Amino acid sequence: MAAVSFQSVTKTYSTPQGPFRALDAVSLGIEEGEFFGLLGPNGAGKTTLISILAGLARATSGRVLVQGADVQSDYANARRKLGVVPQELVFDPFFSVREALRFQSGYFGVEHNDAWIDELLHSLGLADKAQANMRQLSGGMKRRVLVAQALVHKPPIIVLDEPTAGVDVELRQTLWQFIAKLNKQGHTVLLTTHYLEEAEALCSRIAMLQRGHVVALDRTSNLLKSASGNVLVFKTDAPLPAALAPLARVTGRVVQMVAQDVQEVEHFLAQLRQAGVEVQDIEIRRADLEDVFLKVMAGNAPADWEAKVPSFPRPAEAAA
Repeated sequence: MAAVSFQSVTKTYSTPQGPFRALDAVSLGIEEGEFFGLLGPNGAGKTTLISILAGLARATSGRVLVQGADVQSDYANARRKLGVVPQELVFDPFFSVREALRFQSGYFGVEHNDAWIDELLHSLGLADKAQANMRQLSGGMKRRVLVAQALVHKPPIIVLDEPTAGVDVELRQTLWQFIAKLNKQGHTVLLTTHYLEEAEALCSRIAMLQRGHVVALDRTSNLLKSASGNVLVFKTDAPLPAALAPLARVTGRVVQMVAQDVQEVEHFLAQLRQAGVEVQDIEIRRADLEDVFLKVMAGNAPADWEAKVPSFPRPAEAAA
């Protein structure tokens, strides 16, 4: 039995422009003890899928099972098996860190949980903040508390929705060491992230979503094997020749160009020399998960896709 099973999950929203299908018959399974990555650009449907899994949204059609428990018909049992770390920083400003974790334990009927709470505080670097009021914490510390709240009832399945967005390097390292430890102990982990180097390092299997569809699903090692070739990387302040510009991925001064072999690398460099483009810090690296991701997305996404994704107000905005 799969830890999580998405079975032909479809979600359609009503918008002023007409129905918008955020998910279209998504089917995939996550095995027990697996570290699974769910990747996709903004608006691809990742958070919608997780919201349906967590019971925060209801699928228009299809089923989601958590260790055999249906998230709609057997929601209490399904939710006890999940620990979800959301994207947004949500906290009660009147509680200390320890009080927040005790209350979270109570929501799941867990009593006398202080030993595990102490371990969470220590493992996530929160031990010295245990008595601090949640309002006094920095954004990074609040995110650590969100992780602790998701884990306080010892769920067998951990769902991390962009857990390291906007946080410092120390938190990333602390978090991944702890989550990797839990995964080795048998916990199933579902991760969404825009940091593809994290997904490449941590996830044994990856699904890629685009326009509400699964466009790639395979072991991470197999996806990387599909990215044959090398990547030429260099820095320059000059514009690229017209013939090379469409082939390049430019981030500030850094230019990356996929090359199938050494002869193509030499060809690119010769064209740069002929155009008088001065380059610095030249290196050649193997293609990575980011290269695979961009290739898959380019083959499946229309140029105007983001413009078609409706903007839904947050609860606070809707209330205003």
